[in-house]
Amino acid sequence: MDLSIAAILAQDGITSGAVYALLALALVLVFSVTRVIFIPQGEFVAFGALTLAAIQADKFPLSATLLVALGALSFIQEAAAVMFGRSGETRKVRQIGVALLKFVLLPLAIYAVTRWYGHATLAMPLQVLLTLLIVVPMGPMIYRLAFQPLAEASTLVLLIVSVAVHYALIGIGLLMFGAEGSRTTPFSDARFDIGGLTVSGQSCVIIAVSLLLIIALYLYFERTLSGKALRATAVNRLGARLVGIGTAQAGRLAFTLAAALGALCGILIAPLTTVYYDSGFLIGLKGFVGAIIGGLGSYPVAAAGALLVGLLESYSSFWASAFKEVIVFTLIIPVLLWRSLTSKQVDEGDQ
Repeated sequence: MDLSIAAILAQDGITSGAVYALLALALVLVFSVTRVIFIPQGEFVAFGALTLAAIQADKFPLSATLLVALGALSFIQEAAAVMFGRSGETRKVRQIGVALLKFVLLPLAIYAVTRWYGHATLAMPLQVLLTLLIVVPMGPMIYRLAFQPLAEASTLVLLIVSVAVHYALIGIGLLMFGAEGSRTTPFSDARFDIGGLTVSGQSCVIIAVSLLLIIALYLYFERTLSGKALRATAVNRLGARLVGIGTAQAGRLAFTLAAALGALCGILIAPLTTVYYDSGFLIGLKGFVGAIIGGLGSYPVAAAGALLVGLLESYSSFWASAFKEVIVFTLIIPVLLWRSLTSKQVDEGDQ
């Protein structure tokens, strides 16, 4: 391997690592706020990429239909919870009205906009915006349907539910998008010569967007009231509840951010690689390795770990392409061993 090949592999690794870093941050956020190891994170990657590909192919994305179905189920569950609650009649009516707006009317409006305007002639930024409008609301709906009723359950139960949701979404993805893979139009066809290295414009877009999102997340958690509420919920759920922070609202917000990050990752990588209905699982697992390096608690270490995963994957594909996945996932073993030896045992009931 000469220096030019090493530089090319480093570019590919940094590009992949930037995507894995966003997924790792989303996984850490969801786990720290809700204690859910969010295995379906990768499905939002696939849904984002394939929804955009369907729009660019001038096909109606069936993910918009899924959004309406999830919204209807969420409304039924929310309305039932309100009706059997202890609130007054006036408050019940108001809560049901808000639920109707969020879970029924908004998805129907997005469905109508997609049906009328979701065509290949739409400008690229509007295609991306429409894709996000379709995919991102699925995050809080999935939380409402699958995880909010079990918010106080053990981590093991939440993990089992997460696996079930993952398999359900994979089956739905196959039904909606079929077994064929898709690619989307690149955001940039530019090429930049830096020394002897040619850098693609798409790689620059991925790295720039990832850096901007990481900075935006940092400012959100440090400077905004809702971001501080999320941090408080992550530190101590009971304490957050005692000072008036709604843990259910925090969970929905965490899942919304995770869905947004996943969909954006899918949109960013779709021009570089063919995405299938189940491609997101492997991509999400690599983000999970980065999150494990961060102990599912440290955002900077998780981002750095995800970047390490991208570089390791890139160089492994050169030296031993048949074993690159094995090499990447083997990285988790020494990390878990080291953490098991250095971390104190904490009973789940004491958290």
